[in-house]
Amino acid sequence: MDLRSRVNDALKQAMRDKAATRLSTLRLINAAIKDQDIAARSDDSEANGVGDAEVLSILGKMMKQRHESAIAYEEGGRLDLSDRELAEMKVIEEFLPPQLDEGQMTQAVDKAIDSTGAESIRDMGKVMAELKSRYTGQMDFGKVGPLVKDRLCSG
Repeated sequence: MDLRSRVNDALKQAMRDKAATRLSTLRLINAAIKDQDIAARSDDSEANGVGDAEVLSILGKMMKQRHESAIAYEEGGRLDLSDRELAEMKVIEEFLPPQLDEGQMTQAVDKAIDSTGAESIRDMGKVMAELKSRYTGQMDFGKVGPLVKDRLCSG
């Protein structure tokens, strides 16, 4: 089952269960997906809308936003708002694949460097594109970038 269907099924179940926080979060996810569908239509892309890779990207951005907001709310002493952001993160996490640990990330970077034939820092874009095509939603690309850079500079 594709991610869009999973989100819609979860949305219907949340309506039946009358789970307000879960329902509002799922509606936010649906709205973000539909916004991306509209943007894709204007770019003359697929008529069916965005695929799972784009949905994973959307969910990753939503997680990052919520994480940053939760930290800001905690620093501002608004623990109630921070708790709401953390609850939304738990709902979004259900649709993301498991995150890779440090060792798995290192292996993925090495594999991407080998498969692209990257030899210097100039090839970093190719390696990052390869990683994004295979591991969207499974790794934090903010952490992966420096790792790729180190590997390419030392190699």
